[in-house]
Amino acid sequence: MPKNSSPYNAAITREQFLFFETRTTARLLNEGFSKDEAVQKIIDENLFQYPTEKSLKKMANCCLRRLECLGDDSLIKMLATRPVDEAKQICLYAMMCQYRLIWDFMITVVGEKYKKFDTSFGNMDLNVFFMQLQEQDDWVATWTDSTVYKLKQVIKKILVENQYLNDTSADHINPVLISYELENAIRAAGKEVALPAFNCLS
Repeated sequence: MPKNSSPYNAAITREQFLFFETRTTARLLNEGFSKDEAVQKIIDENLFQYPTEKSLKKMANCCLRRLECLGDDSLIKMLATRPVDEAKQICLYAMMCQYRLIWDFMITVVGEKYKKFDTSFGNMDLNVFFMQLQEQDDWVATWTDSTVYKLKQVIKKILVENQYLNDTSADHINPVLISYELENAIRAAGKEVALPAFNCLS
């Protein structure tokens, strides 16, 4: 399976969680800036505090794509205005919508653990996930060990950032509580399959 026919990519090794950047971009859109105006303002005022204009433009466009993946202006507004924990949860959902890798991991690993009331978590869970992915996708099978290692580190950091894990060496998953608005938005989009990833089982 060549790269262009695989639903998976390793972009999160570069793009990561980007909560501050995505929230900043959402705030600009919420204030009425167009997408182009938001990117220009981010560059002109170095709102991300990056060293180069090129890196600013690249990540601003990445954040816009991530927000577009939400497909819901009310979620963009919430990401811009709600308390940090709620906004981070929306940012995680946006990542799930943008990257099939995160979608699959959150549903097939994290969601399954909540369904089974299994709070254990460790490197083995990540190892098995990537091993199965490499067995079923020829493009993923070409990823180097260092790429897979970086992806595992990014996923762990995302889980810590969203309070699923206390730290990157944690051996159990914490219960999380989905915000009412995010749950409703996920249901309205017909993506109920994603709800167990947020410990929403009913």
